[in-house]
Amino acid sequence: MRVLLIKTSSLGDVVHSLPALTDAARAIPGIQFDWVVEEGFAEIPAWHPAVAKVIPVAIRRWRKSPWQTLVSGEWRRCKARLGETRYDLVIDAQGLLKSAWLTRYVKAPVAGLAPDSAREPIASRFYDRDRTYSVPRDQHALERVRQLFAQALDYPLPSGLGDYGLNRAQLAGAAGQPYLLFLHGTTWPSKHWPEAYWRELAEQMSEQGWAVRLPWGNEQERARAERIAAGLDNAAVLPRLNLAGVAKVIAGAQACVAVDTGLGHLAAALDVPSISLYGPTLPGRVGAYGRAQIHLCASGPNAGLGDRHKPCLDTLRPERVATELQALLLAEEIV
Repeated sequence: MRVLLIKTSSLGDVVHSLPALTDAARAIPGIQFDWVVEEGFAEIPAWHPAVAKVIPVAIRRWRKSPWQTLVSGEWRRCKARLGETRYDLVIDAQGLLKSAWLTRYVKAPVAGLAPDSAREPIASRFYDRDRTYSVPRDQHALERVRQLFAQALDYPLPSGLGDYGLNRAQLAGAAGQPYLLFLHGTTWPSKHWPEAYWRELAEQMSEQGWAVRLPWGNEQERARAERIAAGLDNAAVLPRLNLAGVAKVIAGAQACVAVDTGLGHLAAALDVPSISLYGPTLPGRVGAYGRAQIHLCASGPNAGLGDRHKPCLDTLRPERVATELQALLLAEEIV
């Protein structure tokens, strides 16, 4: 059986789709998936053994320069690639108009979320009428994708924790000095943990003999990482890495401390013990999902309101994070 999955973005959403593929591969021997995904995340689907082909798209970039997209032939080539393979089924797991529109160019039945379950109900109009499925919203996004797949492919939903199907040891490569990874970069201003807190946590863990590593994705993050690590013998700023490089560093870490960021979800997918810090968002529906994942939520008037700009993470003191991190590391040693 050959299925086309459409789940283009974001990084966290892409990661959250992986356990559904594992469920399907165990329930239906021989099933293969092709996956339509944003070009910036195209490496991730290829890590799953049930994915045969990755079809990158660039919807984010195309929206910025639609004329160039047309004259360059990118859109024509994308449509041709979507139509070149005959599939048994297409599953739009995004539930957005932009993802549903892509199904028009595929020769196969189309399944997706019902209007009461899709993020954009209009997307359901692109699916076959007998292949729209209701999935309750009041649960984790990862479990919602698992439920959609189970209904669309007609197998019993497995119980227990979802399995991302990734090989951490293979991605990590050779073992070296144990280190902690601080995933300090994120999008919303309100999701940032105060820089002074990062510095204090780095000092505490460095004093205990832990090496601390800090990745970065832009110049602002690089400058912050350098300030956090300045003068600490055990702390180091990593070189700029692509997604595969960052995944390798994450997979090799003893533990991560992360703000609400896609890389935090990748750490959970790679089964890396992590402390995740939440302020304007709550972890119940979109938190890091997996074994040894600790969620610390800020308190205060702006916490949990989804505001992109009002800071609220200053109530999560570095002393508390350090205590939770030490306990997590100890628990992993015992296991």
